Amino acid sequence: MERWAQLEVEVPDLAEAGRALLYQYGLGLGFLATVRPDGAPRLHPFCPIVTDGGLYGFIGDSPKRRDLSRDGRYTIHSFPAEDVDDEFCVSGRAVPLDDEATIARVRAAYTAPIQSGDEALFEFLVDRAMLARYGPRPSWPPQYTSWSAAAEELRS
Repeated sequence: MERWAQLEVEVPDLAEAGRALLYQYGLGLGFLATVRPDGAPRLHPFCPIVTDGGLYGFIGDSPKRRDLSRDGRYTIHSFPAEDVDDEFCVSGRAVPLDDEATIARVRAAYTAPIQSGDEALFEFLVDRAMLARYGPRPSWPPQYTSWSAAAEELRS
Protein backbone atom coordinates (compact mmCIF):
# COMPACT_ATOMS: atom_id res chain seq x y z
CA MET A 1 0.00 0.00 0.00
CA GLU A 2 1.22 3.45 -0.87
CA ARG A 3 0.25 7.01 -0.04
CA TRP A 4 -1.34 9.17 -2.74
CA ALA A 5 2.04 10.91 -3.14
CA GLN A 6 3.53 7.71 -4.61
CA LEU A 7 0.82 7.64 -7.26
CA GLU A 8 1.70 11.28 -8.10
CA VAL A 9 5.39 10.36 -8.44
CA GLU A 10 4.98 7.15 -10.45
CA VAL A 11 2.04 8.09 -12.69
CA PRO A 12 1.52 11.86 -12.45
CA ASP A 13 -0.94 12.02 -15.36
CA LEU A 14 -3.13 9.33 -13.79
CA ALA A 15 -3.02 11.04 -10.36
CA GLU A 16 -3.79 14.45 -11.87
CA ALA A 17 -6.71 13.13 -13.92
CA GLY A 18 -8.03 11.20 -10.91
CA ARG A 19 -7.85 14.25 -8.67
CA ALA A 20 -9.61 16.33 -11.34
CA LEU A 21 -12.46 13.81 -11.51
CA LEU A 22 -12.78 13.65 -7.72
CA TYR A 23 -12.88 17.48 -7.54
CA GLN A 24 -14.86 18.15 -10.73
CA TYR A 25 -17.69 19.81 -8.74
CA GLY A 26 -15.38 21.91 -6.55
CA LEU A 27 -15.69 19.84 -3.40
CA GLY A 28 -14.20 16.34 -3.49
CA LEU A 29 -17.02 13.90 -4.23
CA GLY A 30 -16.92 10.16 -4.67
CA PHE A 31 -18.53 6.87 -3.82
CA LEU A 32 -16.89 4.90 -1.03
CA ALA A 33 -17.32 1.13 -1.08
CA THR A 34 -16.61 -0.68 2.18
CA VAL A 35 -17.01 -4.27 3.39
CA ARG A 36 -19.98 -5.08 5.61
CA PRO A 37 -19.56 -7.55 8.50
CA ASP A 38 -21.19 -10.28 6.38
CA GLY A 39 -18.64 -9.69 3.60
CA ALA A 40 -21.02 -7.94 1.22
CA PRO A 41 -20.12 -4.54 -0.25
CA ARG A 42 -21.63 -1.33 1.11
CA LEU A 43 -21.64 1.86 -0.99
CA HIS A 44 -21.78 5.42 0.34
CA PRO A 45 -21.32 8.90 -1.12
CA PHE A 46 -18.55 10.80 0.64
CA CYS A 47 -16.08 13.66 0.29
CA PRO A 48 -12.48 12.56 -0.37
CA ILE A 49 -9.73 15.05 0.44
CA VAL A 50 -6.44 15.05 -1.48
CA THR A 51 -3.84 17.10 0.39
CA ASP A 52 -0.30 16.87 1.77
CA GLY A 53 0.49 13.79 -0.32
CA GLY A 54 -2.41 11.80 1.07
CA LEU A 55 -5.96 10.75 0.25
CA TYR A 56 -8.15 11.31 3.30
CA GLY A 57 -11.73 11.32 4.47
CA PHE A 58 -13.53 12.53 7.57
CA ILE A 59 -16.11 9.88 8.44
CA GLY A 60 -18.88 10.50 10.98
CA ASP A 61 -20.34 7.81 13.21
CA SER A 62 -21.94 5.57 10.58
CA PRO A 63 -21.91 2.08 9.10
CA LYS A 64 -19.08 3.12 6.76
CA ARG A 65 -16.91 4.22 9.69
CA ARG A 66 -17.59 0.96 11.51
CA ASP A 67 -16.78 -0.96 8.31
CA LEU A 68 -13.46 0.89 7.88
CA SER A 69 -12.54 0.47 11.55
CA ARG A 70 -13.22 -3.29 11.41
CA ASP A 71 -11.94 -4.06 7.89
CA GLY A 72 -10.06 -1.25 6.19
CA ARG A 73 -10.56 -2.47 2.63
CA TYR A 74 -12.16 0.15 0.40
CA THR A 75 -12.70 1.37 -3.14
CA ILE A 76 -13.36 5.00 -4.01
CA HIS A 77 -15.01 5.81 -7.35
CA SER A 78 -15.49 9.29 -8.81
CA PHE A 79 -18.94 10.81 -9.30
CA PRO A 80 -20.19 10.69 -12.90
CA ALA A 81 -19.41 13.76 -14.99
CA GLU A 82 -22.14 15.66 -16.78
CA ASP A 83 -20.52 15.80 -20.22
CA VAL A 84 -18.32 12.70 -20.50
CA ASP A 85 -18.26 9.20 -19.03
CA ASP A 86 -14.67 9.32 -17.72
CA GLU A 87 -14.18 7.51 -14.43
CA PHE A 88 -11.52 7.05 -11.79
CA CYS A 89 -11.24 4.61 -8.92
CA VAL A 90 -8.69 3.68 -6.28
CA SER A 91 -8.62 0.69 -3.94
CA GLY A 92 -6.59 -0.24 -0.91
CA ARG A 93 -6.80 -0.02 2.88
CA ALA A 94 -7.96 2.85 5.05
CA VAL A 95 -6.15 3.54 8.31
CA PRO A 96 -7.51 5.71 11.12
CA LEU A 97 -5.40 8.71 12.11
CA ASP A 98 -5.44 10.44 15.47
CA ASP A 99 -2.49 12.83 15.11
CA GLU A 100 -3.90 16.28 15.95
CA ALA A 101 -1.52 18.14 13.60
CA THR A 102 -2.53 15.95 10.65
CA ILE A 103 -6.21 16.27 11.52
CA ALA A 104 -5.88 20.07 11.64
CA ARG A 105 -4.08 20.20 8.25
CA VAL A 106 -6.63 17.97 6.55
CA ARG A 107 -9.55 19.81 8.15
CA ALA A 108 -8.10 23.10 6.84
CA ALA A 109 -8.01 21.63 3.31
CA TYR A 110 -11.58 20.33 3.58
CA THR A 111 -13.96 22.85 2.06
CA ALA A 112 -17.31 21.27 2.96
CA PRO A 113 -19.55 23.75 4.76
CA ILE A 114 -20.88 21.17 7.24
CA GLN A 115 -18.53 19.57 9.77
CA SER A 116 -19.65 18.40 13.18
CA GLY A 117 -16.17 17.99 14.58
CA ASP A 118 -16.79 14.41 15.74
CA GLU A 119 -15.71 12.77 12.50
CA ALA A 120 -12.83 10.30 12.50
CA LEU A 121 -10.04 10.91 10.00
CA PHE A 122 -8.92 8.05 7.77
CA GLU A 123 -6.08 7.98 5.28
CA PHE A 124 -6.82 5.85 2.24
CA LEU A 125 -3.64 4.02 1.27
CA VAL A 126 -3.61 3.04 -2.39
CA ASP A 127 -2.99 -0.45 -3.69
CA ARG A 128 -4.31 0.16 -7.21
CA ALA A 129 -5.80 2.91 -9.33
CA MET A 130 -7.68 2.94 -12.62
CA LEU A 131 -8.65 5.72 -15.01
CA ALA A 132 -11.07 5.20 -17.90
CA ARG A 133 -11.17 7.87 -20.62
CA TYR A 134 -14.08 7.90 -23.06
CA GLY A 135 -14.62 9.82 -26.26
CA PRO A 136 -17.75 11.83 -27.03
CA ARG A 137 -20.99 10.06 -26.17
CA PRO A 138 -21.77 7.40 -27.15
CA SER A 139 -18.30 5.96 -26.89
CA TRP A 140 -16.94 2.47 -26.33
CA PRO A 141 -14.50 1.10 -25.41
CA PRO A 142 -12.73 3.52 -23.09
CA GLN A 143 -8.98 3.88 -22.89
CA TYR A 144 -7.89 2.36 -19.57
CA THR A 145 -4.82 3.29 -17.59
CA SER A 146 -4.11 1.38 -14.40
CA TRP A 147 -1.46 1.34 -11.70
CA SER A 148 -0.68 -1.11 -8.95
CA ALA A 149 1.57 -0.57 -5.96
CA ALA A 150 2.92 -4.08 -6.56
CA ALA A 151 3.66 -3.50 -10.26
CA GLU A 152 6.95 -2.04 -11.39
CA GLU A 153 5.59 -0.37 -14.48
CA LEU A 154 2.45 1.32 -15.75
CA ARG A 155 0.02 -0.81 -17.73
CA SER A 156 -2.12 0.85 -20.40
